[in-house]
Amino acid sequence: MKIEECFQLGYVIKNHGLHGEISIFLDTDFPANYIEMESVYVEIQQKLVPFFIETINLQGHKAIVKLKDIGTLEEAVALKSARIYLPLEFLPELGDTQFYYHEIINYKVTDSQEGDIGRVENVYEVSGNDLLAVNCKGKEVLIPIRDDIVTRVDKDNKIIFVSLPDGLLDIYLN
Repeated sequence: MKIEECFQLGYVIKNHGLHGEISIFLDTDFPANYIEMESVYVEIQQKLVPFFIETINLQGHKAIVKLKDIGTLEEAVALKSARIYLPLEFLPELGDTQFYYHEIINYKVTDSQEGDIGRVENVYEVSGNDLLAVNCKGKEVLIPIRDDIVTRVDKDNKIIFVSLPDGLLDIYLN
């Protein structure tokens, strides 16, 4: 499995106990959607390694997980900070106005006043306000992902429609 075919579900926080259990953070709005997982991919030395799940105990956005073939404290400690992945087909379907960040890379961004601005190159997830990183005339423009700014997403034509606050583009282009 290639990393491009997956999404990051979370990461290993630390070991839990002495028998190979790990504590993981589920970076999702609905952790309960993943309580029935049978397996996950763990990124080890930039490769995705599959593991079957023996047990999972969900506690909010955290879970205590026992992976098959991880049976010692040392093996669990070695997984600290490792990213946890699932194949893209495990992502729940979204409505027309919703999107996953990985889907919108290279979407065209069009402002209600300025017209075409550029293309999405990245999405930065920062606490409190995620940002679209748009290449506009060779410069990176950061656009907050908020309902009052991102007005519509046309998935068929790969266009994000925005209504930028006055002066936002000027900050980056002047």
